[in-house]
Amino acid sequence: MPTRQLCLWRTFATATQLEQAAVQHVLTAAEAAIHARGAFHLVLAGGTTPRRVYEALRSAHADWAHWHVWFGDERCLPPEHAERNSRMAGLAWLDHVAIPAGQVHAIPAELGPAEAAGRYAQALADVGEFDLVLLGLGEDGHTASLFPGHNWGTLPAAPDAMPVSDAPKPPPQRVSLSAQRLGRARAVTFLVTGTGKRDAVAAWRAGQAIPATSITPAQGVEIWLEQLCCAQA
Repeated sequence: MPTRQLCLWRTFATATQLEQAAVQHVLTAAEAAIHARGAFHLVLAGGTTPRRVYEALRSAHADWAHWHVWFGDERCLPPEHAERNSRMAGLAWLDHVAIPAGQVHAIPAELGPAEAAGRYAQALADVGEFDLVLLGLGEDGHTASLFPGHNWGTLPAAPDAMPVSDAPKPPPQRVSLSAQRLGRARAVTFLVTGTGKRDAVAAWRAGQAIPATSITPAQGVEIWLEQLCCAQA
């Protein structure tokens, strides 16, 4: 029987307020993780809202030497392509702070979905629980590159990283962390903004099985919403 997702919903009046809170959320999680375990393992999401959070983190003061950055998914495009999540995060933030280069773990998606997924799973083999996973929500309910009608990697034996060869939005070839691996975390936070997400949010609240509901850490997930995502059209 699938594990039921426990949800803590939190609504913000504006996207700006949500993003400001997210910046502090990341920094607080980092400080706690480094104090407790000597390292902070963070999983990044792609998208406009996370990009604005990353841009704000660029000017933050943090113990960057102990940060380890991972990615929830990636498009199979050249490393310098503007639509790569790693490229976006680098330009917005990571290229401008003192996180050691070896601690920024980009998915080698330019190798193709199968090879890249295998290599990323190997890289994750010695990593325990992530300290914080940031995720977004697509208009169709997808998160990372887990799409409706596809394998979400919910079974206990699911690999940490999965190849995606037929994504319904371009590019079709991608790599995604599985739902199992994304849920192996001390905290999972969805950042959701924009009126286009209303239907997906409504389906989620109604208990429908969308990809976002497949992430089931024991302590539950936090879903941070801009008020516009909840308003009636």
